[in-house]
Amino acid sequence: MDYQQLRTLADSWGLVFMVITMAAIVGWAFRPGARAAQDDARMIPFRDEESSNER
Repeated sequence: MDYQQLRTLADSWGLVFMVITMAAIVGWAFRPGARAAQDDARMIPFRDEESSNER
């Protein structure tokens, strides 16, 4: 397989693979059951503040 064939393969099937991967990532992030995990991750920076205020 020479450079031109590899480049053609990457231009066509590489793009298809990246689009499918991106759609899967976006679908995973916006699935209905993801709300609790996103809320938990959103509060990570404030966990130290909450525990230090309780002392």
